[in-house]
Amino acid sequence: MLGTVLAYLLWGLLARATPTPRQSITQLSTTQIDAFSPYTYFAAAGYCEPSTTLAWSCGTNCDANSDFIPVASGGDGADVQFWYVGYSPSLASVVVAHQGTDPSEIESLLTDGNLVFDSLDSDLFPDIISDIQVHAGFASIQAQTAEAILAAVTTALSDNGADSVTLTGHSLGAALSLLDAMYLPLHLPDPMYRFVGYGLPRVGNQAFADYMDDTYGTQLNHINNKQDPVPILPGRGLGYHHPSGEIRIDDSDAWNSCPGQDNTDDACTTGAVSNIFDGDLNDHSGPFNGIETHCS
Repeated sequence: MLGTVLAYLLWGLLARATPTPRQSITQLSTTQIDAFSPYTYFAAAGYCEPSTTLAWSCGTNCDANSDFIPVASGGDGADVQFWYVGYSPSLASVVVAHQGTDPSEIESLLTDGNLVFDSLDSDLFPDIISDIQVHAGFASIQAQTAEAILAAVTTALSDNGADSVTLTGHSLGAALSLLDAMYLPLHLPDPMYRFVGYGLPRVGNQAFADYMDDTYGTQLNHINNKQDPVPILPGRGLGYHHPSGEIRIDDSDAWNSCPGQDNTDDACTTGAVSNIFDGDLNDHSGPFNGIETHCS
């Protein structure tokens, strides 16, 4: 845990930057909040062993989406985060999920702590302009599973006659899924795509954030819990930017929809958690509408 805190402290040294103009904040209804629960359980299942997600026998998180049809899973939880792919009849969508950061695995912490920007691999991300830069550690791990996930998604789409793909994950898992959300449409352009992430750290620069906004529009959401400091890391002063689509759970448990990129209103994470010393890592795993993001 000390290693995690030190990594976050390093990330947070330049977390503050010039405020952006505030925009109108709206609160989600109970119905809208409840609609995110299937995605939260899918993100939490990313922490479960691949053998259990392939059999879809991972306990509460699997039971909550009981009709899910797994197609593939992988990772070792150390050098490569766990991941799985399958089809959800209830959502009428293929689902891709990645494991988040496990403090017991030092490789994960080293990845999280690597702040260097890097260009995207042109073989994995053809025709992406060089102005788009991303977190080098995140890109390295995403590259290790990219082709296996592409193959599994292709199979899941074909086997189920599907035309929709949903990417999800928590923490580092959300970062990897956000990179998948850029990668997959470049190779499978026909399906509709949606991204729902939880406790998402910043993944790329302004050009990356703008690209994701242009590609996904309202089909991209990243949900943050209260004083969680991870979403303000790495800092904007280092050149990192979030795409639009933030939803922040405040101390009253209201879910605030925060328009724009890195909205600095106090109801949104960048405004409420202006630096790591305002944050509380205990908020990182949730709860998100009563759901904790771990394998259970």
